[in-house]
Parts: sequence; structure tokens; C-alpha cells
Amino acid sequence: MKTWFFSIEVALLIMVGLRLVSGLIELTAAALMLRLNSVEKAIAVNAALAIIGPTILILSISIGLIGMKDQLSFIKVAFIASGVTLILIGLAK
Repeated sequence: MKTWFFSIEVALLIMVGLRLVSGLIELTAAALMLRLNSVEKAIAVNAALAIIGPTILILSISIGLIGMKDQLSFIKVAFIASGVTLILIGLAK
């Protein structure tokens, strides 16, 4: 059982940890919305989640790219960066 855990890359573990934290934040926000029992307050909580989501996305992708830096050429990194930029532009509009 110990063998498979040590064979996982550190970057992957960090990415998984970020996603787990993000999911826990989402679940906590949902429980908070239910507890507050107000549409206005739920919208405020949801607005805070709109900041957290893209931040986790950027961090997760950045850590993944750092973990793959030996395997990627500069042009591939440029394509990935432009794709992430387009995703963020799409989220903003």
C-alpha cells in the first residue's frame, strides 16, 4: 500500500490537494447558504466563490505546468497559456 503513494508525483499531489480544498470550500459555502436562509446572503456567498474558483484553476494549472516543464516545449507552454487566458476571458464576460 505504501509503494503506490510514493510513486505519485509531488505536483500531482498538490493539484489534487488544491481540488479537494476547493471542493470542501464549495460544500461549506452550500451549507452556509442553507444556514443563512436568505437569497441575498446566498448571492454574496456565491460571489465569494466566483473569486475562489478561477484562483484554484490558475494555481492548479500552474503547478501542473511546473511539474511538466521538462516534457513541454516553449510553443506548447505558449498554447496552454493562451488557452488558460481564453478560459479566464470567457469567465469574465
